[in-house]
Amino acid sequence: MNYLLPVIAVLLGFGLVYFLKPENQRNIKILLSFSGGFLLAITVFNLIPEIFEHSHNQASKYIGLFILFGILFQIFLEYFSKGAEHGHTHSHGDQKEFPWLLFFSLSIHAFLEGFPIHKTHGLLIGIIIHKIPVAIILATFLVRSELSKIYTFVFMLLFAFATPLGSFIADNFSVITQFYTEITAVVVGIFLHISTTILFESSEGHRFNLAKLAAIISAITLAYFI
Repeated sequence: MNYLLPVIAVLLGFGLVYFLKPENQRNIKILLSFSGGFLLAITVFNLIPEIFEHSHNQASKYIGLFILFGILFQIFLEYFSKGAEHGHTHSHGDQKEFPWLLFFSLSIHAFLEGFPIHKTHGLLIGIIIHKIPVAIILATFLVRSELSKIYTFVFMLLFAFATPLGSFIADNFSVITQFYTEITAVVVGIFLHISTTILFESSEGHRFNLAKLAAIISAITLAYFI
């Protein structure tokens, strides 16, 4: 299930856009807010305690360095993805060539988030919840561009398999296990940046939005009891 469900989540988001062509962006943004709240809660409730529990004799500052690196690394990736990880895509009708920079930046992010799935309770659910709205927004961008249908499908399919590839390597390569804590700390930094960006951006113009606030609180509550 660790390998299959992230793929299904991305293909589900793509299928919703390709066949149903949803126009109501408000509902998608509420779902994105829910995913941001859930991802942040899973990071705080599960991932952060886990990495410090398994850090053994390593200094807290040592682990903190990797968390900060994850935040900075995600900021670097977003120079190429333009923030697609947290729902930002800017449609260009003249987009005809395969967007390699967008693909590689999103795939690196998705690949890394697959590493701690098999050891962190609730993270699989968080990633699935996060991937569906992101896949919808990304698929909408690709479908509205002038990319061929084949390029669009290949992009989404390869992106879908990036997370399971990370999980597979973490499960089957012992050299990765030796640096599991450090890699997971980097993922924590990535998740902290993405989730907080989603939450900060969920209040457009800093206006109070009851639906989005309710979605975030519901997500945090659900994550607490999982």
